Amino acid sequence: MSTALLPALSLVGLVISSHFTAIAYRWIRADEKWLPSFCHLGEKTCASIVFTPRARVFGLPNSVLGQVFYAGLIVGTLTGILDIPLVFGLCLAASIVTVGLGVFLSYSLLFITRVPCKLCFTSHGINLVIFGLLLMR
Repeated sequence: MSTALLPALSLVGLVISSHFTAIAYRWIRADEKWLPSFCHLGEKTCASIVFTPRARVFGLPNSVLGQVFYAGLIVGTLTGILDIPLVFGLCLAASIVTVGLGVFLSYSLLFITRVPCKLCFTSHGINLVIFGLLLMR
């Protein structure tokens, strides 16, 4: 079951990260009409998330790092590379970092930025489930 769930959750995470990356690099606006309604945060609200220093914890936009993480999990799971102990260890370490960062960013969203970003909380939840799936492997 986790074999199918891990790449599926990673794909959803990749889509969410790609959405925020496109906003961070101003390829799209946060309130584009063609985006699904649950993605609409409004330009000001989304900017208060995407353009804060907390959105670039390691220099690059967090969403770009998310894209690399999720794509790596998808490729690793589908090709079997994730079964190599070193690769698995790296993915598990990255997952621990994403969960820790998610706690910090969730706190920031709730108490500093004060923006109830559904997509942000969804990606943090996905990261927690991915961590659990990796632990069960």
